[in-house]
Amino acid sequence: MDHSRYFEFFCPVKLLVGESAIEQLPAAMAALGAERPLLITDKGIRASGLADKVYDILGAGALVALAIEDEVPPDSSTQVVERIAERYRRLGCDSLIALGGGSVIDTAKAVNILVSMGEENDLLAWSGADLLTRPLRPLAVLPTTAGTGSEVTLVAVIRDEKSGRKVPFTSPFLIPNLAVLDPRLTLSLPLPITAATAMDAMTHAIESLIGNSANPVSQGLALMAVEKIARALPAILDKPDDAELRLALAEGATLAGMAFSNSMVGLVHALGHSLGARCHLPHGLCMNLFLPRVLEYNRPGIDPALTRLLLALTDAEHYAGTPPSERPRAAIAALCKLRDLLWERVKLPRTLREAGLTDQSLLGEIRDLAINDGALLFNRKDADREELLALLERCW
Repeated sequence: MDHSRYFEFFCPVKLLVGESAIEQLPAAMAALGAERPLLITDKGIRASGLADKVYDILGAGALVALAIEDEVPPDSSTQVVERIAERYRRLGCDSLIALGGGSVIDTAKAVNILVSMGEENDLLAWSGADLLTRPLRPLAVLPTTAGTGSEVTLVAVIRDEKSGRKVPFTSPFLIPNLAVLDPRLTLSLPLPITAATAMDAMTHAIESLIGNSANPVSQGLALMAVEKIARALPAILDKPDDAELRLALAEGATLAGMAFSNSMVGLVHALGHSLGARCHLPHGLCMNLFLPRVLEYNRPGIDPALTRLLLALTDAEHYAGTPPSERPRAAIAALCKLRDLLWERVKLPRTLREAGLTDQSLLGEIRDLAINDGALLFNRKDADREELLALLERCW
């Protein structure tokens, strides 16, 4: 695959990885000068006992969080962020720890904007790209789903309470300082959510591999991410309590996050964002649904990348036994085989109909949203309104 003569790669996150990673967090936070963190999580994680477990581990390591903030909804908003920022200031905190999935992590990033950039609770003043002008307060992220990669990305998305629209915030200063990957953080994740979030990470990796902004560093990370997820995900369906498999999925999600944060995503995300917004379906489900069809659409321009993808998705024997001309198609077939397994075992939808859609007239609305999604700019092949609608119909 051809690359431009110039590219940039930036990911300054310190990773704490392994079965005792949480215990290393107090010292790592202290090295950043943090003494009084606010622990942000959600009701579900608090009810599971995981938040209190992390709180106790922090205390044993002499870093006692000043409070646990668990009022974070699945679809966080500007009002939530502003309320938590006020509590942070009231308690006299000096740092943040995010324990949760994408909504919790994005909330913590947005809170960090407000508590670091000034006393005014006007989050939308910082929306858009590269408006932050200085480093923010120390932020550590403990992801409880192996999917979003938000622990290593420079993006946060928050819903504006007044308009209802999703507002993006993008800046290198939003990248967390620390990310903790510990299998104890995801052991209790139900298998359907495990599958959906893993396919989210799989899509991050593959779209960063095939897109217009792919570079050698992001491609290397993406291929390793695919290999880890492809090996661990089928096995974890039979061994959900296996710490080694859980850690492999977490590592895969983080590697994919590093990759796509530097090379962006493409048409799968443009369609997935639009389907999720219109029909309120989980993001990972949408990624799983569109991925193979978009890869077929992008051929043959992505065939060299698909050839490399086949080895990561399968093994050396399967790769060597496949004629070179058939390897791109075999890579897509391997993905479809994985999706069939996930449908059989946890009912992760492969089509719009399996996802519960019954009205095909919605496809035009989804198309109209997708045509304006910025992810299209990084897709290897252009797509106009007719092509998008035809693609959606093939996914029905």
